[in-house]
Amino acid sequence: MSFPPETANDRPAALEFFIVAGEISGDRLGAKLVQALRDRLGERVTFRGVGGDAMRAAGVDSLFPLEDIAVMGFLPVIARLPQLLRRIRETADAVIAKPPHALIIVDSPDFTHRVARKVRARLPHLPVIDYVSPSVWAWRPGRAAKMRAYVDHILALLPFEPRAHAELHGPACTYVGHPLIERLDELQPTTDDVRRRNAQPPLLVVLPGSRRSEIARLLETFGATLPLLREKIGAFETVLPAVAYLESLIREKIANWPIRPDIVVGEDAKLKAFRQARGALAASGTVTLELGLAKTPVVVAYKVSAIEAAIARQLIRTNWISLPNIILNEQVYPEFLQDKANASALADKLADIMKDTPARASQLAALDRLASFMRLESDVTPSVKAASIVLDVVAGRAPA
Repeated sequence: MSFPPETANDRPAALEFFIVAGEISGDRLGAKLVQALRDRLGERVTFRGVGGDAMRAAGVDSLFPLEDIAVMGFLPVIARLPQLLRRIRETADAVIAKPPHALIIVDSPDFTHRVARKVRARLPHLPVIDYVSPSVWAWRPGRAAKMRAYVDHILALLPFEPRAHAELHGPACTYVGHPLIERLDELQPTTDDVRRRNAQPPLLVVLPGSRRSEIARLLETFGATLPLLREKIGAFETVLPAVAYLESLIREKIANWPIRPDIVVGEDAKLKAFRQARGALAASGTVTLELGLAKTPVVVAYKVSAIEAAIARQLIRTNWISLPNIILNEQVYPEFLQDKANASALADKLADIMKDTPARASQLAALDRLASFMRLESDVTPSVKAASIVLDVVAGRAPA
């Protein structure tokens, strides 16, 4: 599909995009992309799609509530499969009934890629842009080549992903930057933060995850780790940043802990804790990248069900699970998985990073490289870079 014809004043005519996000982080990414396209095109751009509160605030009415499809994990997906399949059909039908200038799918490949395949079968010339590459470099690498049939361009969040797709014969792929690099000023410690980080008693951040399944599997182990750590390093303060909907559950579960963390809720409180913490005990996830950009030493733990672990052992092809390790291609953060994520092992490693040891110095040296490794070549933000590539793809141009 070619770019819309120019108007009399030499500006492109109106564009319409259909944008589909499948969960909260994708909703936020989608909203930033919508705003960047609005900043570029003003009233000459409109949007339809599927999203949540952030996209709604950006002016995108969702076909249905995001909660209908925001499902994580093998077993929860199976339990809600009939509803998910119905929502996939409804979304594809909405695109096909009124074709936009491009379909933009955001993360959540189990949902969004099924939509894209259905749309491509009926509208073979409609540009399809995938914002956030599936982790083909980590597991099921054959997906990359298969994506060429229904994705025209990938907007990658991680700097090594364009190379990975080229090696795996995937679609064209451009690194647009991770949204966290837009927040370096919020993440990186100030002089006062560094002073608190080096003060006594040291501050430890505890992050057992943002999903109920993670809380169920990790919180008890994390609670048992704290007394063992106190035996090794003496007194310390503890902060546990919680998502709002899990706050009451976490408060109930830690009520009898011998060392009870100070629970904080909200983004500002969380980032302040990251900047000031001497170290962190964290579930694997995006939070490890946030901590990495805050230059906070971390011990990573993760547990999944036995079924999920068995599947993962067969499919995962990376050496690590935490993003700083994958991005820098070295073990910056020690990782403890499944039965190895026990209180004794975690306390031993935490003691290493909370004190002035070679292990702590090694982590800090690696984290100094992380932010510069992820920065874009210019001062452009990831959402602006992504918007520029979207417009290039719609116009039939090779992205810069």
